[in-house]
Amino acid sequence: MINVNDLKAGMTFVQDGKLWKVLEISHHKPGKGNTVMRMKIRDVRNGSTVDTTMRPDEKVEKAHIDKKEVQYLYKQDSTAIFMDLETYEQYEIPEASIENELKYILENETVKIEFFGSEVVGVTLPTTVVLQVSETQPSIKGATVSGSGKPATMETGLVVNVPDFIEAGEYLEINTAEGTYIKRATK
Repeated sequence: MINVNDLKAGMTFVQDGKLWKVLEISHHKPGKGNTVMRMKIRDVRNGSTVDTTMRPDEKVEKAHIDKKEVQYLYKQDSTAIFMDLETYEQYEIPEASIENELKYILENETVKIEFFGSEVVGVTLPTTVVLQVSETQPSIKGATVSGSGKPATMETGLVVNVPDFIEAGEYLEINTAEGTYIKRATK
């Protein structure tokens, strides 16, 4: 058991038989009354997201999550297919439960999948990824890094705000936690 106060974004816990992943968490002190923890949590099994509050001293069961390195093969219908690099065993994960993560993964890339017991429950992304810009507005002559930027669609469909000087075809390093542009990259 773990206090709600000790939960952090990315942690997984079990409550009422459901497996929840913390997306965002913060302390909130209303004008009157006790402090509460405001949380945005996702049901790992069905992908639904809920905003909730809990008392900091409430206890939840911390879920023990194992990770295994696998290769992302392809998407078929509404399922993403991954393969264990040692045993060649394949794992199917419903696209709805890893919709956001798939925006950062290219076919044949190596990632880690998460297990709760023998059940596959998610994907762990690296901190940064390199993706190619597939579409953006033409670059503006004399543009600087400090400009307001423009949207760019990456090869996976992810839309990122980038500086005005970035052009289609360039490779960019993207922060997977925030979905933000870091810098130009080479592939």
